[in-house]
Formats: sequence, C-alpha cells, structure tokens
Amino acid sequence: MKLQLDRIGTIGLFITALASPCCFPLFGFVLTALGLGSVELFGGWTMYVFQGLALVSIAGLYLSYRMHRCKWPLLVAIPSTLLIFYSYYFINTDHWLTFLYIGMFGLLAASGIDYYRIRLHKKGGKVELLSTITCPVCGHQKTETMPTDACRFFYECDQCHTRLKPKAGDCCVFCSYGTVQCPPMQSGAGCC
Repeated sequence: MKLQLDRIGTIGLFITALASPCCFPLFGFVLTALGLGSVELFGGWTMYVFQGLALVSIAGLYLSYRMHRCKWPLLVAIPSTLLIFYSYYFINTDHWLTFLYIGMFGLLAASGIDYYRIRLHKKGGKVELLSTITCPVCGHQKTETMPTDACRFFYECDQCHTRLKPKAGDCCVFCSYGTVQCPPMQSGAGCC
C-alpha cells in the first residue's frame, strides 16, 4: 500500500480535474472535444479535495523514498506540490492555472519515475551482498557479507570496539552505515 499511495493521489488529482471543468478548463476542453459531457464532481470542495490529493501523492512518494532511498521522484514532487499550493494561495493573476497545471504534471512525472524505478529495480532481481561499513566514531571501514534472510541490528567495530546500532528509521546497521542497503530493502520487501 505504501508504494501505491503516490499513484492513488496522482490519479485522484487528474480525476478531480477531469470532473471539474469550471476549475480546470484545459480538461473541460479535452472532454468537450471528445464529445463527453462533464459535471462538477465535488462542487465547492473541488480545490480542497485537489490539495488533499496532492498531499496524499507527496506522502506516498516520501514513503517510497524511505523504503527505496531513491530521491529523484521526491526531488520532482516537492517543487511540484509547492507550485500547486503557491498557485492557489499566492498568485492573483490569470496565470495561476498555468502553475497549477505544471504542478499537476510534475506530480504525474514524479509518480511515473517512481513506478518505473521500482519496476526496473524489481525486474533486475540482483541483490548485492557485500557492503562496506564505516564506523562513525573512528572511521574504520570493513567490507562484510550481508545475510539474505535477516537484518543485522548490531555490529562491533574491529578497531575501536564501538557497538553500532541502526539509526532511527533504518532497519539495520547496513542501511545506516554501509555502502549498500540490506538485501530485504534492495529487493523491495522492506524491513525485516
């Protein structure tokens, strides 16, 4: 469900826009050109529903980032969402819809990038088992073989004997201090 939240939000944005031709004339024009009628789906709530769906989309992309550590979709989605809110609250000219459309299509691109990257990652199926852990205390580095079926919660540095544990939000020491995430995270299965 985490990985689909961004798609639900983005698809919801476009359904809201298609069903609200007075608020989104570009989509009203497209529907009219196709011979389809349109109705106002949410009435006076359209803009609030639209903004809520933008937040759902960015939340889904953030959760996907936390799971896969791919920042590119999030780097596209954050300015796009800010552009949507900026167009609603700070632009008082006739060009506010232009910024809104750019934000919408930016979120669509971010969701597409995220979907493609996750699909490409799963299709590759290769899981890297070697990771170099760097001790944050003394800087000592050592390449270790990661277990494929479990996460490693504690690791003792060979040089300074500091006992490392995962940082907040990480599932294991390899995700916190290693050069490669643990196999469960690489395969998209999430935390152990």
